[in-house]
Amino acid sequence: MKAPVEPSAPPIERVSAPSAASTDSLTPTGGTGAPLDEGQRARLEGWIARRLARPGLRIEVVEPLGGGSIQENLRLRCRMDDGAPRHLVLRKDAPATIASSLSRAEEFAVLEVAHAAGVLVPEPVGHCAEAGVIGAPFSLMALVDGVGLGPRVAKDLALGGDRTSLARRLGAEIAKVHAVRPPNAALGFLGDPPAEPARAEVEALRAALDRLGVERPAIEWGLRWAELHAPSCPAVTLTHRDYRTGNYMVDADGLTAVIDWEFAGWSHPMLDLGWFCAACWRFGRPALEAGGIAPRRAFYDGYEAASGAPVDDAAVRYWEVMAHLRWAVIALEQARRHTSGREASLELALTGRMVPELERAMLLATAPDRWRSPHA
Repeated sequence: MKAPVEPSAPPIERVSAPSAASTDSLTPTGGTGAPLDEGQRARLEGWIARRLARPGLRIEVVEPLGGGSIQENLRLRCRMDDGAPRHLVLRKDAPATIASSLSRAEEFAVLEVAHAAGVLVPEPVGHCAEAGVIGAPFSLMALVDGVGLGPRVAKDLALGGDRTSLARRLGAEIAKVHAVRPPNAALGFLGDPPAEPARAEVEALRAALDRLGVERPAIEWGLRWAELHAPSCPAVTLTHRDYRTGNYMVDADGLTAVIDWEFAGWSHPMLDLGWFCAACWRFGRPALEAGGIAPRRAFYDGYEAASGAPVDDAAVRYWEVMAHLRWAVIALEQARRHTSGREASLELALTGRMVPELERAMLLATAPDRWRSPHA
């Protein structure tokens, strides 16, 4: 089968903040005053001390991290009772979120499963379900050194080490995620795996549009196209569902962590490869099809070496189209967080303005002279 031609649309570039677990930015995100009041800080200090069995632990610094477009993240610098420093990230819900995001408890459970599977992730420290500590449930993880800002990772060649090796490593890491199969007792909240993941994704996106009450004919057309071209799925696996440049951390030498697991779920494993390779996540480097960092083949090679199975390129190309559709719906949800009045944010407002570009890229990718169905 001939692979579809790469869409000729201008590259779609997302403006994003540094990652939730990143040390790339330690500046406040725009609120006034301290992120925690004195009572919250004291209660949090006690909770962490009990969790780590360090009764003499003290919190020295609490400051917002400038990352995470859906959740709020705080950097904590703690002093252990033996004098050693410990740097942590606290993650809690933003004032408004989107329906497809997992809760903090669920996201933390996925992080623990990924950590146990050998995926390079921040060390899970603990989850607090009680709102009484800081006013909302939260998760705690180790702070990871590195940079997670997508445009910078793609364009700053001083980061990530050898880019071909980085792409291979990223392919290998997502293969470890796909080694987790249902049923899994720790992930029971994900529900039963879909028999047909592609069609289940179409149904979920249609339901999201209905909840938003918006009329987007191009997206509706694209969802019908996706329904008609849905690939079969030999085996459903755990999927990250937001695996892309911007959701992993790098330093000067290479990969330091895979982060942001709030969209994880059971699905077709090629979904993650298609999301990673989608044109909307190449950050102005369209010729480097693997996340704007390397050729697609390097990413595939790493995946195949780690998984022991060949990449289904036709399915990956299908999920690239789905990536534009899903990202367009998420962008509409992000904009609604702003227009609802619950969370005034220029970034959220501007995210909604990206939808026409995503629709155009999807329409070009599915044009009859560009797409060759795997069922043809």
